Amino acid sequence: MIRDRGMMKWQGMMLTEHVAMLKEYNQEIKKEPKPELNEWDYDAIQHTLDAAIKSKADTKIKRWKDGEFIYNRGTIESVDLQRRVIELEDPFYLLQLKLDEIIDVTIMD
Repeated sequence: MIRDRGMMKWQGMMLTEHVAMLKEYNQEIKKEPKPELNEWDYDAIQHTLDAAIKSKADTKIKRWKDGEFIYNRGTIESVDLQRRVIELEDPFYLLQLKLDEIIDVTIMD
């Protein structure tokens, strides 16, 4: 029966710098590129936001931040165009979402 040390024998061949670079590379691969929105997309987002604010409907907002997509759901309380922030209230807390991060808005009703 062969008793092997498994992966332990290969650990000595990799420097800590190499391991750190491989971890960083794996994180970079997982990142999604930011989708490019055109004029039609921004117009559709604006109309959906207007309808969601007027009807106080449950809304799902898809946003892109640091290479990943984040989904938030709740009712839109207000839009501050000077600070470029949307206040979204979900059952637990009040979120402030940046307008520049928003990719898609969907009314859930």
